[in-house]
Order: sequence, then C-alpha cells, then structure tokens
Amino acid sequence: MPGRTAPDSSGEGGSASVGGLPAGRAVLRNEILLVLGVSLGYSAIYAMIEIVGRLTARQALDQQSATLNGSQAPGRPWLDLALQLAQILFAVVPALLAVHLLNRDRGDAQRILGISPRRPGRDLGAGAGLAALIGIPGLGLYLAALALGINAKVVPEALPKVWWAIPVLLLSAAQNGLLEELIVVGYLVTRLRQLGWALPAVVLTSALLRGSYHLYQGFGGFLGNAVMGVIFALFFIRFRRVLPLAIAHFLIDSVAFIGYATLHQHLSFLH
Repeated sequence: MPGRTAPDSSGEGGSASVGGLPAGRAVLRNEILLVLGVSLGYSAIYAMIEIVGRLTARQALDQQSATLNGSQAPGRPWLDLALQLAQILFAVVPALLAVHLLNRDRGDAQRILGISPRRPGRDLGAGAGLAALIGIPGLGLYLAALALGINAKVVPEALPKVWWAIPVLLLSAAQNGLLEELIVVGYLVTRLRQLGWALPAVVLTSALLRGSYHLYQGFGGFLGNAVMGVIFALFFIRFRRVLPLAIAHFLIDSVAFIGYATLHQHLSFLH
C-alpha cells in the first residue's frame, strides 16, 4: 500500500512535499536509495563497470575468471581468517539495517519479512525445494553461457588448504543468503509496495537488481540470477516468508562453494 503523507510542518493542514513527492513517499524513496547505496546497489554499479572492463579486455570473456571466495592475505592464514570473518560480519550489517528500519516503521519486522523461526520444518522443506528448482537448472545455464562465450569462468572458492576454509565458506554462504534475500526481496518488495508500485514492476525491479550485481560473472550470471529473482520475489509476495529464500540461497551457495573445493580437481567441466 502507498506510504502515508506527512502533515505539513507549517500547520496549515496541507501536506509537505519533497522533490514533487508527498513527504512520506519521498522519505521512503530516499531510504531505499540509501540502503541500496551501502549494499547491493553499490555492488551492482561496480559489477556493471567490471563487465565493461571484461568486454573490452584483450582476453575473451570465457577465458577470464571470477573468483568468489579468495584469500585476503596469502601466506598469512591467521590474518586471512580475521579478514574473512570481518568481511562476512560487515557485509550482513546492511541487512540488519533494513530489518531495523522496517521494525522502527511498522513495529513487527519479523512478521512483515517472515523471518520468525515458528515453522522450521516447512521453511527447511520449502528452502530445499527452491534450492533444487534453482540450483540444478542454474548449473546447466552456467555451462551453456560458458560454451557460448558470454560468461567468465566462475571460481567459487580459492582459499588456502587450512582448517577454517570450510567453516568460512559456510559462513559466506549464510551471509549471501541473509544479505540478498532480506534486502532484495523482503525489504525492497515491502518498500516498493508501500510506494504504490504495481506488482509486475516490483518483481521486475527486484529481479533486475539481483541480476545486475552478478554481471561481473558475465551475461549468464545476470540471466540466471534475474530468473531466480523473479521466482523468489513471487514466492515472497505469495507467502510473505523470507526465511525459506535465505535457506535456499544458503544451500545453493554451500553446495557450489564446498562442492567446488572438494571436486574441481576431479571434474573437467569445473576447470
């Protein structure tokens, strides 16, 4: 539903406006831009710049690589671990900010976003089903895009052989799930609906944003994630639950990260 307009501070009974919008809607618009500007909107801009760099490089796109989890301090494992954990921790902060803003505004962010753990079995089942629905065709789309020369080779992990590698990969997968699903689905869909946007425009915006910050991988990464974005946005609109989406995202990334770490030397198509 559209956000309410704020009363006119002049006391004359009208409604204030900011940039041509009623004050309440302008505040929501600015809040959305700021939240995205410190999180995935920022990532989308950099990914767009990076794909231009890849396309204008001497090396063909399918001969380039995109590493998702690399070492932060090669040869210094304890410093590397500290930097990995700090990166994961601070990457989740924008998602917590989005939850805080919704909670301050509406008073019940857990209900609005569907993140309460009140039905763990159903959430786990839905998350696993969504992971299979997205993950299996997604691998096929990636391989097809690579064969067509429109995607870089994705390297899910390039960590040193240390004891903390698998736990860090799992934490990275959990961070991705929380950050992306809370902001790109739960927060953004809720706020755009408050601004009065039509459902098709909301779904398309959420999906295009998700695809755009994966452009650094190539056009296969953009397309696959945009399709995922449509499915996830529709799921949230129908069921009002972000938690199954975060679980699905965690499962997809965990399988990709750990599967690559353990199998890439034995499966030629992963090279």
